[in-house]
Amino acid sequence: MATDGSEAPAPRHLPGHIAAALAGAGGAADSAGRPWAGRSLAGDDARIHNFEDDDGTADAGYLAAVDQLCEGSGDEAAVVRSLATARVFIPVVAQLAEEADGGHGLRADKQADMALVTLKAPDGRTAMPAFTSAAALAAWHPDARPVAVYAARAALSAVAEGAELMVLDPGSPVTFVVRRPALWALAQQHEWVPSYTDPALAPELGQAASRFPAVRSIELLPGGGVASRAADGTVLAGGGPGPELQVVLYLEDGLDAGAVQHLVASLQGEWSRNVLFGERVDSMEIKLRRAVN
Repeated sequence: MATDGSEAPAPRHLPGHIAAALAGAGGAADSAGRPWAGRSLAGDDARIHNFEDDDGTADAGYLAAVDQLCEGSGDEAAVVRSLATARVFIPVVAQLAEEADGGHGLRADKQADMALVTLKAPDGRTAMPAFTSAAALAAWHPDARPVAVYAARAALSAVAEGAELMVLDPGSPVTFVVRRPALWALAQQHEWVPSYTDPALAPELGQAASRFPAVRSIELLPGGGVASRAADGTVLAGGGPGPELQVVLYLEDGLDAGAVQHLVASLQGEWSRNVLFGERVDSMEIKLRRAVN
């Protein structure tokens, strides 16, 4: 979890059920077991891997969900839901392996290997790019090779690479960030509920806050980092990198700055030890309000 003004969060330990799902994931082959090494996009190899009769265009369900988000009639949960059955492309690029010892003091030529591409988010976290169409990937990185997988498998690969975010179509008219809780849900093929609308989360946070008499009530709202901006300037109500949850604390009167700081730190400590909070909240911001008598 990251809060306003804090340092980049430390890597999280995966829940056991996710770690188990990752057994055998990643490695030198794609999801069909075909090695990355030696692939080309010439001749028969130019076919989209693993998906017959795939023309490389974006999934219709995903496009519809994004259109509704742009129009203001949809939400980010619907976009993530559309990914459950969507095919995406993961970019892999050639990287140079270690030089081999050729004997007699000579060095053999470096061997090209293939690697998944990862990015660094502004907050320092690792993000994996994925593309809904082959054209979007080619425009972003002409030398990258597209590997077609279902989005759930791409999410699993992202988690295996230590990524906490999956960025869909970077550099395109609409870029959508799948944050960590949604990424984990997608990898497990579970439905994702945003933390700011999660009916199970509010009681958990409220119960922890009830241990502090100065907190009269709390409210969960979308955070300032939920929204994203399309290339044409349109503000979308979803797809941003976070913070995705805003917790409003309604406090009693008379607390000085030191008391408020101690209270907030203590609350954060309580929440961070909550398993549900750890799995369902990616990042948050805290707002303070005076309780109305």
